[in-house]
Amino acid sequence: VAMAAFVGWWAVAAGLRFPGEISYGVEYSSLPSKGLEAWEAVPGWGKAQMLLFIGFLEWGDEYFHSAKGEHYLRGGTPGKNMVPGLFDPFGLSKNKSEEALARGRDVELKNGRLAMIGFMGLWAEAAIEGSVPLQPPC
Repeated sequence: VAMAAFVGWWAVAAGLRFPGEISYGVEYSSLPSKGLEAWEAVPGWGKAQMLLFIGFLEWGDEYFHSAKGEHYLRGGTPGKNMVPGLFDPFGLSKNKSEEALARGRDVELKNGRLAMIGFMGLWAEAAIEGSVPLQPPC
């Protein structure tokens, strides 16, 4: 989620937009290019859909961890996605060794943590200009 948020913030700031409308009468191209301003321009139901979708993904992962294996907080494998079809839907990692899979999970966790820091840096700079040294206004 943090990686998607960071890339989404960057993409909006870079001027990338989907074609069409985000809502009736609201074009993607009409969204401002600054992160918090773009979020504020999204209609309330659009925000609700995004948050519900993210919540559904998180809930699904927790549910499948509890139902199909040992939860990572109770000794299970951290970073292992248990939702069927969500991770590696094309089976690209099926022939990898357990060591390679463990390394991949470790890398993914570290990238996710870095994205959390990056997103919070963008948010902090947008909320309080000058709060993040060497970062231009976003």
